[in-house]
Amino acid sequence: DYSRNILQFAHSTMAARSRVEAFCFGTRLTRITPSLRRRDPDEALAMAGEEVVDWAGGTRIGASLDTFVRRYARRGMARGALVVICSDGLDRGDPELLDSALERLGRLCHRIIWMNPMKGDDIEFVPTSLGMSVALPHIDDVWSGHSLANLEDFAGSLAAIR
Repeated sequence: DYSRNILQFAHSTMAARSRVEAFCFGTRLTRITPSLRRRDPDEALAMAGEEVVDWAGGTRIGASLDTFVRRYARRGMARGALVVICSDGLDRGDPELLDSALERLGRLCHRIIWMNPMKGDDIEFVPTSLGMSVALPHIDDVWSGHSLANLEDFAGSLAAIR
């Protein structure tokens, strides 16, 4: 359900804005922007779901962000951008790789916002996972991302975040 909510959020955000890119990461990074550009939301979500082959393989956030920085961000995709990472921060990869990838990404983009479903409605949320502990020094804000309503509220706030 969480993955579907995130994909719906990405699809609706892309429909409203032309300069949005979307990626999924599990054990590897998958660019799903072309699929989510489809007008029909069900078709877009189905196509994106077919492209991502590692839904249940564990999350390697550092390796995925490292790939993003090397392949996309340094070529200009992240320059001055608002980068939104939607994840619980439960990373099975190398914490040092996550640290270095976020440090490099932070130098390229304007802001990094991490939407964490574990935050829920807890305004005093303190993440305890290793991935989030490594990420915190590099991110500008942690938002809740536990429901589609949360994601819609966030999307409505995007213009004010810049």
